[in-house]
Amino acid sequence: MALRNIVKGNDPLLRKKSRPVTVFDTRLHTLLDDMVQTLHNVGGAGLAAVQVGALRRVFIVDVGEGVTELINPVITSRSAETESASEGCLSFPGEYGMVERPLKVTAQAQDRFGDPITVTGEGLLARAICHEYDHLEGIVYKDLATEMFEEEDEE
Repeated sequence: MALRNIVKGNDPLLRKKSRPVTVFDTRLHTLLDDMVQTLHNVGGAGLAAVQVGALRRVFIVDVGEGVTELINPVITSRSAETESASEGCLSFPGEYGMVERPLKVTAQAQDRFGDPITVTGEGLLARAICHEYDHLEGIVYKDLATEMFEEEDEE
């Protein structure tokens, strides 16, 4: 496992649509393992492969319930009930915005071996799934934010 550099700011890669994964091999497993190590190192809630320079439909989330890996995800349902909350992104350190997201989502995906999985998330997990899914579509949270603000410097 290795730490990967996180793509930041206005890098055009963050605006590209990720490609589906067709081969479930050790290269994919290494990518996933590196993403987990990178996510835990920086203390985030989720990380998309594009954020570490791999234009693949892969993301991981960990909101304190353990890591969930989603490959080739499709969000199949979103609750009508939504919540607007502060959201940040590892690709935009120190910046935050108010983003409205569904309170509950369900995604169909594949695991690291290509087997089908279904993940349903509520609250923060739902928010993380939506945020990371957007990355696969070339959308960053700042596109959806109704208000942006920066982290205040602590002295």
